[in-house]
Amino acid sequence: MKENSIIRIHDCYILRDGKIIKEDLWIRNGVIVNPEQIFYVEQAEADHTIKAFENLLIAPGFIDIQINGGWGIDFSYDSDNVEHGVKTVAKKLLAHGVTSFCPTMVTSDKDKYAKILPKIKKAQGGPEGATVLGVHLEGPFISLAKKGAHADEYIRNPDKGLESLEEVYGSLDNVNIVTIAPELPGALDAIKGLTKKGIKVALGHSSASLAEGEDGVKSGANLITHLFNAMLPFHHRDPGLVGLLASTTERQVYYGIISDGIHTHPAALRIACRTNRDGLVLVSDAFAAQGLADGTYRIGPMAVSVDNGRAYVAGTKTLCGSTTALDECVKTFKESTDCTLEYALQTASLHPAKALGIDHKKGNLNFGCDADFVVLHPKTLKVMSTWINGEMVFVDEEISITNIQLNAKNLTR
Repeated sequence: MKENSIIRIHDCYILRDGKIIKEDLWIRNGVIVNPEQIFYVEQAEADHTIKAFENLLIAPGFIDIQINGGWGIDFSYDSDNVEHGVKTVAKKLLAHGVTSFCPTMVTSDKDKYAKILPKIKKAQGGPEGATVLGVHLEGPFISLAKKGAHADEYIRNPDKGLESLEEVYGSLDNVNIVTIAPELPGALDAIKGLTKKGIKVALGHSSASLAEGEDGVKSGANLITHLFNAMLPFHHRDPGLVGLLASTTERQVYYGIISDGIHTHPAALRIACRTNRDGLVLVSDAFAAQGLADGTYRIGPMAVSVDNGRAYVAGTKTLCGSTTALDECVKTFKESTDCTLEYALQTASLHPAKALGIDHKKGNLNFGCDADFVVLHPKTLKVMSTWINGEMVFVDEEISITNIQLNAKNLTR
């Protein structure tokens, strides 16, 4: 596509500012533009008009901030060809409407971090795959009592604050999010240090009381990792981290939640979204078995058995990641909560963008934002096409491409 070429997607439904409206979508140089500027100021016309998406729904591209792998790839274990693994998953995610993601590493030994973390670099997405926003480090600075599927021999305390983290992780240049248990010795200092570096902090795998969770938020944390899972259950005298949804902390607390039909009961999904609507962030928490059949897999150092789509630490009944992609989580969430279509889509786009502080460019379709979006069937929410930076990177076989006036090299099936 030539520089300054104008693309017009004709007569489609667009999710913008929390409402679904019917109008054209205009794109130039990978950015969504105001047609009034083109018509009245520049007096220009579209170079390419696309009519294949008429009556379909265009929503902001999905952003998955917790995904451990997929299609046989485990970001925490496969250290021999890290770049290839990330690219494989990034490419496969396009068919699920995911335009950006945070590859997630679970608790691992120091050697794994040294081999893997420097190789998962932040990268702009395109036809070869979704944008890599930076790594989400989930562990090892977590509670042993709430380890879930994490290997206890690698779990440790951040006694020296940020210094302890850097001793284990090495350079934090490729990191976007760190999950930490706020009640651990040195955790609050670590949270403050990470926040100063511009790294987002999520509270999780934790036995923290509400007060300890609030201290974590006051120190800079703004996220909760997979709400309800690997934390104290709600109690009316001390609601623990769950209580942050209704806390009086000054900043908005965002919380990841897994709506795969397995990890979180529909009633729990409804309680969460009715308590703190603006903070709900859908995450897949998918691992290597995503997109594949039942069998034996890995997540970090742990062996995992998948039976009927449910993943367990081998030989136990401890749930271990999800096999469900984010687009399916959106469908399940909408069905479980009976929320509006607009809200369901925002929980996988606008909300994670806000949690990461990138909503000025991603997570919405406002003028000036990146042209990262997904074209959906308005009833079934099937992903029909995915676009990154104004370029089509996936198109479903049901879509006739005869009306798409783009070079064939820009189309990816």
